[in-house]
Amino acid sequence: MTISSRHSSGTSKLKLEIMGHTALLTIDNPSANTWDFESLGALPKLITSLNADAEIWSLVVTGAGPKFFSAGADLKIFKDGDKAHARSMARLFGAAFEALTNFRGVSIAAINGYAMGGGLECALACDLRIAEAHAQLALPEASVGLLPCAGGTQMLSWLVGEGWAKRMILCGERVDAETALRIKLVEEVVPTGQGKSKALEWALKIEAQSPSSLALSKRLIQAARERPMAGAWSQERESFVDLFDRADQKEGVNAFLEKRKPVWKNA
Repeated sequence: MTISSRHSSGTSKLKLEIMGHTALLTIDNPSANTWDFESLGALPKLITSLNADAEIWSLVVTGAGPKFFSAGADLKIFKDGDKAHARSMARLFGAAFEALTNFRGVSIAAINGYAMGGGLECALACDLRIAEAHAQLALPEASVGLLPCAGGTQMLSWLVGEGWAKRMILCGERVDAETALRIKLVEEVVPTGQGKSKALEWALKIEAQSPSSLALSKRLIQAARERPMAGAWSQERESFVDLFDRADQKEGVNAFLEKRKPVWKNA
């Protein structure tokens, strides 16, 4: 794994490494890997850069250190009660995690500890989530007079249903890794310290797929959240046909027929 020379986050609080076709993004803002103006402003630019790189097919997001994935926003930035300041921060959070949601490839959150507030919203913006055994997940904003403003009320409800979303947001319930797995908030639980390695293992599986197919399939899956199925069927068929404009389609079919591994070009 090497530090990326093709992409720069522009901040030391977001560290980027490249391994093959995978970008590894580490939230590194001691002591709790909180998000601030600097890191939130940098994330959309970084995602845009990764989206433009045909060699990047997956993104793994994790936190520095053994205790925190991310504790969300540093509440000190809200202590003055400035409404304009709050609006700026909410817009930054929204833009950052919308960009992450719309990453062209497959994103995986390796939750290596506490994922609280905006930290959990970051994980919710990813396509897949792996939690280490000691992880704790919560959206506790209402307990300090706030509410989730970066997709939490929407994404959590979509993933776990209205009941559990209300328990976590309205009742302030914190869930452990096993509970998160049971309610389908995460896809897998691994021993402490193995979240990143498991996520990179999944990324290798992603590399076996056509990146062209992945990008279109992801869009269709996400569209199912808001589009009636009848309309989505025609879009699914058109997307299938659109793949025949790509070299990867011919490569994939011929590799199968020739009994060899495909060599994807993301073209």
